[in-house]
Amino acid sequence: MARVIHVLTGCTAVGKTELALRWAEARGAEIVSCDSLLFYRGADLGTAKPTPAERQRVPHHLIDICDLTERMDVTQYITRARAAIDGLLARDCEVLVTGGSGFYLKAFFSPVADEVEVPAALRAEVVGRLEQQGLAALVTELERLNPGGLGELDVQNPRRVTRALERCLASGRTLAALQADFDAQPAPFADCTVRLCELVRSPEELNVRIEQRVGAMLAAGLVAEVRGLLARGLRDNPSVAGAIGYRETIDFLNGRLGEAELAPAIVRNTRGLVKKQRTWFKTQLPPHRSVEAGSAREADLFPAVV
Repeated sequence: MARVIHVLTGCTAVGKTELALRWAEARGAEIVSCDSLLFYRGADLGTAKPTPAERQRVPHHLIDICDLTERMDVTQYITRARAAIDGLLARDCEVLVTGGSGFYLKAFFSPVADEVEVPAALRAEVVGRLEQQGLAALVTELERLNPGGLGELDVQNPRRVTRALERCLASGRTLAALQADFDAQPAPFADCTVRLCELVRSPEELNVRIEQRVGAMLAAGLVAEVRGLLARGLRDNPSVAGAIGYRETIDFLNGRLGEAELAPAIVRNTRGLVKKQRTWFKTQLPPHRSVEAGSAREADLFPAVV
């Protein structure tokens, strides 16, 4: 069997879940999640995680694989996705990757992480230096380590500066050398044919769907879910705690948002996310097929290659 990976993406609330299920059912395929929030057990409503009934229809992979306080990053995702996909292909099962988390999605088409390992102690040291000495001191240190210049590094961005300094100190190499190594890497799935389809809808349709989705999440018990997750350490997971739906609910529980403000805040921020996702899909992904979600049939997603 050819090593083919089908990837279905699209912005939040576009309707990926149902079409993915129908396509997978028709093909006897299994689904590999590409959503950075679905890893975490218990984070269900706020992430629009496929329901138990939906997961009974089609086997899913890389959902509920981490406790709330476990660390997950793109490097670990690639390792786990690779293992899941290799296992499926080894038994001649078709693979459908679905999700809209851009950085994780990009891993199917190009390198996204280098092999520099930064020890936790070094990371803590650099963060401490940032807090004690300020951003300018870290930039000065980076300039000393990179006499050829800092390239396009955003020296006003503390996160990017600290990350760059960590990598230089951990590797003993310049940013230019590290970038050259990164550019020479093969894509993680270079040995596979990756077919990409993006589901799209008009902004008007999406706005209606977002409002409906937020209403359904709150009616199903989002506030209770967040209250329970806070008791289990939600604040120690910035990725989930800062995600749309969770961060607004935390603000509500802490008295920073009124009850009448909660749904509108989630809707407004979700619309902002959708706008960013659309731009990202357009600029960061390779040329790909787009399908109108409202009228799409499963057969429209990945037409047979002649």
